[in-house]
Amino acid sequence: MNRNDKAVVIERIKAAVNDAPIAVISDFKGMSVEEMTQLRVKLRAAGGELIIVKNTLARIAFTGTAHEGLKDLFRENCGVAVGHQDPVALAKAVTDSARTSKTLVIKHASLEGQVLGAAQLEDLAKLPGKQELLAMTLGTLNAVPTNFVSLLGNVIRGLLYALKAVEEKKAA
Repeated sequence: MNRNDKAVVIERIKAAVNDAPIAVISDFKGMSVEEMTQLRVKLRAAGGELIIVKNTLARIAFTGTAHEGLKDLFRENCGVAVGHQDPVALAKAVTDSARTSKTLVIKHASLEGQVLGAAQLEDLAKLPGKQELLAMTLGTLNAVPTNFVSLLGNVIRGLLYALKAVEEKKAA
């Protein structure tokens, strides 16, 4: 690989990492092609991608980005999972793949510039995703007017029962 090719690779990685709110470094040594393909599919579905690159190029590419704290953590075989949308969805995809694969090991992550360990990334993966949070918020917002209407209905219903009882008493 000549200098121009390296410069292109570095710029591609730098562009991908700058736009991403989350980046995860993992060791993929010993993974089969099928496992790697499944990981890439999961990451794509979560709005991310997997980048395999030499450590020295990754160190140079991560310099001056939001995830600069990871640049000194590249050792041995490293793959970088970069999420462009929901950080929780990417964390779930990577941790699920690490659980099912015997060879994939999560090393470090960076969430909007803050370096996380593997345990912290698993904690992030346990959180509800963006869609679940939006659904919970919508349910809460919908519950307030529904409960209010139900409360008003109960007041009117009680009044109607009282009037009906008075009517039956006068009729008898």
